[in-house]
Amino acid sequence: MASIKVKFRPSTVANREGTIYYQIIHDRKSRQLPTDYHLLPNEWDQRRSMVAFSRNTRRKPFLLSIRERIRWDIDRLTKIIRRFDTDGLPYSAVDILTEFQRYTSEYSLFNFMQLQIIKLRQNGKLRTAETYSTTLSSFRKFRSDEDIMLDSITSQLMESFQAWHQQRGVAPNTISFYIRILRAVYNRAVEEEIIENRNPFRHVYTGVDKTVKRALPLPVIKKIKALDLSLTPALDFARDMFMISFMLRGMSFIDMAYLRKTDLSNGHITYRRRKTGQRLTIQWTKDMQKILDKYPENASEYLLPIIRNRDTNERYVYRNVGYNINHNLKQIARRVGIAIPLTLYVARHSWASAAKAKGIPLSVISEGMGHDSETTTQIYLASLDTSIVDKANSLILKSL
Repeated sequence: MASIKVKFRPSTVANREGTIYYQIIHDRKSRQLPTDYHLLPNEWDQRRSMVAFSRNTRRKPFLLSIRERIRWDIDRLTKIIRRFDTDGLPYSAVDILTEFQRYTSEYSLFNFMQLQIIKLRQNGKLRTAETYSTTLSSFRKFRSDEDIMLDSITSQLMESFQAWHQQRGVAPNTISFYIRILRAVYNRAVEEEIIENRNPFRHVYTGVDKTVKRALPLPVIKKIKALDLSLTPALDFARDMFMISFMLRGMSFIDMAYLRKTDLSNGHITYRRRKTGQRLTIQWTKDMQKILDKYPENASEYLLPIIRNRDTNERYVYRNVGYNINHNLKQIARRVGIAIPLTLYVARHSWASAAKAKGIPLSVISEGMGHDSETTTQIYLASLDTSIVDKANSLILKSL
């Protein structure tokens, strides 16, 4: 069986940091595996071959980190050697180094998440890819851009990640969102038999708290609709997109942005939700057309004046327009006297609330909004006629 020794190579310059390296010996042949771990001479215990703590207490967290990383490396090298021995095939010290380097390049959290993001984009799941990218960015900041191996993710690390966000005042649902994505990535690595499941998420919160009510009552929606914003085109446009979202049964902004002109036919919009892939049909009304007629200059294939030009970065335009709309909706909220943060998503909440207030059955509301989270509800909804939902929507729009 091969053996591993941790060594320290001092710098040729006095009082400068030296380098940690591993010496791997097998069949009387030795190979060196360099690391990027650097220590001062007095921070290395030569007799015990381990990190020693200097009197400089400011470097203690750094030294603890180096000691932990060395432990992880030795554990990984030991597993590789054990697997080689179990296979019963001849191997060399070079084979151990090669396998260690391959594992390090492929199975670090940063690299593995980047691979998942690429796969998601290739499969057309752009929204999910964005959420993975946002989570990775958050974790990189937490780690000060220091990568970590998948099998080094521990319960203590995830608790620290949660506490790091809490200290910065991040909302519990946002923290839970990041942790759930990291858990999904971790579970994927377990499924692919890259690592063993050590359940590092057992002590962190992965639920969803009830959020503050964000729905507006119909009288407030009517006030927004009645505002004279003719002298402020940006606010006028934001209000129009808010109203279109509400009239289209709380349609999400990404679905609005990618509605094609060909999706409008015979007085109905037919499209598939980007989030769920569910096919929905909505009656197109005169009020909707009235808003659309205000924006005749649209050279793109899309119906609404969100992505207006061809040969453009659609993703960038959609996100930029959405940001501007939400920014302008805050000004509209102040004019109307709304206390809650007004965003496009409020239109979706408001439609559901208005439908409930009109006594519309929950099953019809679910159908209208394209929800598919409840299997039993979806089995029932599969037999619903679209006209039922259109009648429900008409009851709401007549109240405006």
